[in-house]
Amino acid sequence: MKTQFVRTALSVCLTGLLFMVAKPSWAVRTVIDQAGRTVSIPDDPKRVVALAPSLSEIVCALGRKDVLKGVTQYSDYPAELKKLPQVGSYIRPDLERILRLKPDLCLAVKDGNPKDTVLRLADFGIPVYVLDPHDLRSVIGALTEMGGLLHARKKARELTRAMNARIDHVKAFTRNIRKRPRVFLQIGVSPIVSAGKGSFLHELLESAGAVNLAGGGSAYPRYSREQILALNPDILIITSMTRGLVFEDVKKEWESWPDLEAVREKRVYIIDSDILDRPTPRMVDGLECLAKTIHPGFVPLKQKHGK
Repeated sequence: MKTQFVRTALSVCLTGLLFMVAKPSWAVRTVIDQAGRTVSIPDDPKRVVALAPSLSEIVCALGRKDVLKGVTQYSDYPAELKKLPQVGSYIRPDLERILRLKPDLCLAVKDGNPKDTVLRLADFGIPVYVLDPHDLRSVIGALTEMGGLLHARKKARELTRAMNARIDHVKAFTRNIRKRPRVFLQIGVSPIVSAGKGSFLHELLESAGAVNLAGGGSAYPRYSREQILALNPDILIITSMTRGLVFEDVKKEWESWPDLEAVREKRVYIIDSDILDRPTPRMVDGLECLAKTIHPGFVPLKQKHGK
């Protein structure tokens, strides 16, 4: 075990040294990232490694998939990202794999990527720009920042303008709702986990015109089945950040409790986690989906305009 660790460490060091020797001369600019770090980055990045699925998705949304050379596990939207080299997971990025790709820029997330990985990459001379997309406002901010980094400012403006219009449309609809349904959002199966205050899912629920029954606790509180039965939500929504679980079975389990208000009113729903669990432009799709689920009379802006 110790021998393997030493070999891995030596391999990382050797790869890093080779990178520094072969590193091209970049035209650089100095910027301050969303972690408050001063970073010198290439003026026109050509080899970008995104250290979180949300960041690789945002790069593609900006129309700059051409510069992406590496992604992390679960970077599956758009589907063509599955063909790119993977550099581990966002919580355990593989330094050696990253170095082998010879990036001229790495994009990292403040909440998730290990700080020591960011620092070690910087030690090897690789610029790392840290972003912090965690709610609707900061996703729009990340889009704007990345548009500037990747020379996609026009596309970023188009995206953020459309996102703001759709968000405003949802909030205008829900602003006049007198009685907001009491909603329990289940994002974990075993244990049962929900989304509390401080999570972006809480923001989406409130913006969609719901009272979040888990809103008074921690960001991701745990619940027993008995606690949820006692809360007796008007609506129960099931989703998950874990892929591959059979949520139809979870839905049937809840439907076996006829005294539950959500069951009596046939308001137990499953929503695709892909549009809810990542801080990307698709959060607005998730917001609209929640608003439509909670308030069947809601019509998204695109549909309202016939687009």
